[in-house]
Parts: sequence; C-alpha cells; structure tokens
Amino acid sequence: MAFYNDFKGGGLSMFRYAYLYHDILHDMRIRSFFFTIIAILVPLIGWAQVSFVGGSHEVYDLIPEKNTGLNHIYVLYNTQGVGMQYRATSDTPVVWYSFGSQGGGYAEEISGITTDGRTTTLAQVIAGQGYIIEEGTNRTYVWVVNYADHYLRFNSISALAPEDCGTATLSIDGSADEISYFTITGVRRVLSREIKLNFRTLVWDETAVQWTQVDTTNVLTSVKPQLVITAPLCNTTFHISGDRFLKFWNEEVEMESDTYTTTAVDVRTTAIKQKRNDGTDESDDEDSSEGGEGGENTDESEELGGSAPATVTFKAYCTDAVDHKEWQKALDPDFQSIEARFNDDEVEQTFNTTGTSYWRFVGTNLQGGCEAYGPTYTVHIGESELVCPNVFSPGSTEGVGDIWKVKHKSIVEFHCTIFNTWGNKIFEFSNPDDGWDGKYRGKLVSTGVYYYVIQARGADDKVYKLSGDINILRYRKNAMKSGTTVVE
Repeated sequence: MAFYNDFKGGGLSMFRYAYLYHDILHDMRIRSFFFTIIAILVPLIGWAQVSFVGGSHEVYDLIPEKNTGLNHIYVLYNTQGVGMQYRATSDTPVVWYSFGSQGGGYAEEISGITTDGRTTTLAQVIAGQGYIIEEGTNRTYVWVVNYADHYLRFNSISALAPEDCGTATLSIDGSADEISYFTITGVRRVLSREIKLNFRTLVWDETAVQWTQVDTTNVLTSVKPQLVITAPLCNTTFHISGDRFLKFWNEEVEMESDTYTTTAVDVRTTAIKQKRNDGTDESDDEDSSEGGEGGENTDESEELGGSAPATVTFKAYCTDAVDHKEWQKALDPDFQSIEARFNDDEVEQTFNTTGTSYWRFVGTNLQGGCEAYGPTYTVHIGESELVCPNVFSPGSTEGVGDIWKVKHKSIVEFHCTIFNTWGNKIFEFSNPDDGWDGKYRGKLVSTGVYYYVIQARGADDKVYKLSGDINILRYRKNAMKSGTTVVE
C-alpha cells in the first residue's frame, strides 16, 4: 500500500505500475523480475509527489482536462491547519510559486518554504489559487479548492405552481454554489459538483408503440434557489442528492419533495389504411403513418386515401395529463374551418367521396391551458373509374386469366349480372373486388360469348350503366406446353 501511495501523484502512468506491482506479486516465480523493472523505472519516472498533511479527510484528487495546463485539482474538505508537501525526484532545488485568476504568467514566488532532504513543505495551504512547483526544468501545476467554502446544504425541495406547459420550477432551500478554478492561461472553469436530480417521466417507445415510464437524472454543476427543468409527463417526486465530493467523504446529502402533479401533455398518433384488393393499378397495401413529437404541427403529410372506399383508422396515444381528446377533420390544411370533431382516442373512418380532407389530433389537460398537437394527415380520394375486360380463359392456366374481374377506382356502389346467349342469368355479384370464375352451378360453362350488365356509382357521384360481351376462350393444355396456341 505504501508503494501505491508513493506513485499516486507522480504522473499519468503511476496507476499502471501500481497494478503491475499487485499482479506480479501473485506470481512468486517472477518477483525478482519485478524488482529489476523497478530499478530501471525509478531513474526514468522519479518519485515526485504532492501530498497534504494535517487534514481530517482524504483529499479528492481530480485530473483536469489537458487544455487547462493543470496536472491536478485538489479538493480539500477544509484547508485550515493543512500544509502541502512536494517530494522531489532529485537533489535539484525546488521553487514554489502561486497564481490566481490571471494565470501562471503572473505567478509569484512563495517564501517560507521549508526543506527536509528532498521534501519541501508549505506550512499552510491557501485555497482558491494555483501552485507551480518547479524542480529544475520540470514543473507541476495544481489548483487547490477549500470545500468548506462551498459546503452543500439542502433543507427542502418543492415544486412551484406551473407557469407554462413545458417546464417545471423547483424551489430549493439550501446552498450549492459554483466551484470555480482558473487554468494556467487564466481562463475561468467550473467544477461539476455532479449533484443529481432524479425523477420519473414518460418517453415514447417506438417498438412497443406506447408511452413508458422511466427514471431520469439531471446532473447539476450547482444549484440555485429556483431550478427550471423540462416538465415531467407523469406524476412524480423529485429526489436531489450530492455532491460528488460529499459522496467521496461518505457525507452525501439527500432530500425528496412531495408528489408533483403534472400538467404537461404530449401525444403520438398513427393513421393506418386497411389493406384491400380492389383491382386498381395503385398499391393498396397497408399504409401506416406515425406522428412525430406533439406540441407542434409537421409539414410532412401522408397520402392515406387513393381509391374509395378507403378505410383509415386514426389512433392517438396520450400522456397522463391529457383529459380532453379530439380528432379534428378539416377541408383546409390550416384547420381554419373544422368540419367534424371526434372525442375519442381512436376513430375509424371510411371515405366514399372524392376529395381531400385533413386530420389531426389535439390533446388538452384538465385545466385547458396546455395542449399538444399531432401531425396533419392528408386523405385524398381520386375520381372514379370502371373498365370491363371482354375476354378470359377459365380452366386453362390456374391463376392466369381464369377470373373475369373489372378494373375499378373509387367505386362505392356496384352490381353486375352475367347472362348467356339465351338471356338466362348465370351469375351476379355486388362487390367490384369479386369476379366470375366462368362456372355455372359448379361447372365451367362452354366457350362462347356471354353478356354482362353493370350498374355502379363512383365516389364522385358518377353513374355507370355498362353492358358488353364476355368472350370465353379455352386453351389446350398440351398445345400450351408445346409452344403452339390452340384456341377452342
């Protein structure tokens, strides 16, 4: 352990050699090798060390960023009656300097330094300033902090009445000011006290498609009497603890608030068009669009319509404080004129009319002062179209041309009757997605000419009265295989 302490302040690689010492001692066969390595390293790395005498608590040794120019920042529990020592690596005279906010360029030599062999001592360390310890051409740069000047105290923590929808304001009775220091070039920096504020909130889980309650932590450099944070999306308590230095000394302070009732709201939304097979050229696979972050409108809109009838399910997922829920339908994208309102999380709508409509969700809290908007969804239903084929070949090649079907878009009413050459009705259907398989009473009809009569109406109110021939052809299967087409 004494070996480790000697290395502790001697440079960035000291810890590595301490662990090397520990590991090698476990193997008694190579102990002699270890001492050979030490004999080589001592002249190279020296044994320089800064230490403190007279303190009641262990010193917090912090290695700052390289661009500060400092080798160490020492945080002392209380500097009263504490001295600082430097153990040199050689017999070269050691000179001490101190510097303040202007940086090392304005350092002044310290008098009254005592020397005992290679150990030089400053009898009373003065905090809130830096020290340069010069041993020949080697210099050690440190800054000393007196924690007693910044002692953390918490008496209570409570949440104030919310003033806006996006933030929560905490009132903290206590003190935890900034702990600052200065770099070698005189730049002011602040040590993070790593004070932790813990509470619960809701986050959106994309995979599970739901709001999930999670613990969150804000790490604070210091604490003021009023602390403003992003408002939690669920009821919670606030727990504050710290700081990193008191935790190091096993004196960490903790405080918890009463339960905070949230008023902040947020929403996520989805719009899913049901899958269909309507014989159109357009793709009618399931069309799903998910809304982004609530509280603002998005410029992105999703085409959810196409051919009527199109059924779309709009669904909203709300945070805890949402009390009033409303899906809005408008004929303009700015929602200046709202045509319909639905007070539900989920709305299923079937679109049978040509045109464009816009949909969005609004969630409001109980007080009505906070609201969150989902994105705008665009539903466009195109003009109707109905086209009838005049030939097909049932029973020839399965899955290829063996069903007589109409091609259609935005057809909302439909009825088709099929007759043979003698005017006898042999088939009828009322869904344009269906068709005729060329059978009558379960058997394929003979080749020849048949007739259809269709009455239909489009989503644009266009009326269709169509009639025409259906020519049934039959292909010989053996001829098809040989590459020669023979039509019966």
